[in-house]
Amino acid sequence: MDAFDFFNSFFGLVLGLSVTVMATGLATAIQHRRTIEIGYLTPLLALFIGLDIANFWASAWGTFRNLPFSYGLLTGGLSISLIYFIAASLVFPHLIKDGISLDDHFWMNKKVVLLLSFTANLLIQISTIFVALSRGVNFEFSLGILSLLNIPAAFTRRQIVFCCAIGLYIAIYITFAFVSVLAS
Repeated sequence: MDAFDFFNSFFGLVLGLSVTVMATGLATAIQHRRTIEIGYLTPLLALFIGLDIANFWASAWGTFRNLPFSYGLLTGGLSISLIYFIAASLVFPHLIKDGISLDDHFWMNKKVVLLLSFTANLLIQISTIFVALSRGVNFEFSLGILSLLNIPAAFTRRQIVFCCAIGLYIAIYITFAFVSVLAS
């Protein structure tokens, strides 16, 4: 096992649990679909956070796979993974009562979820910049796009603004996924 495999096994477990907690929330909502209103905002937020987690996993592979193991790398990965876990845990309610609307839960938690996602991405960008500078590599900076889409989505009270910003971000993630498959 090389250093990255060890590193990945540690933070990958937490990221896997993040996806699991969202999948469990979605499954529970579907089980209660006759007694609650699911809507589309919470599933849209779950899709975004899931793709954001996948993006971090891919970014970690590209950025950190050739670095030597260090405690700082381990704690940095753990910190980002825990931020994602907390965000994922807030997407769906833990207790579903008959008659609730997931849209109500969405409006109470959307800002925190998106700001946690923004914080995780900011930490990823900062880490990537340091790694790129230490390697003397040209760095493509995507923090501007992240800020332009994530921050307004976090603070808006308008569904259309949220859906357009997060929908565009999801489209970017899916486009990158297709391009990466075609490029390989």
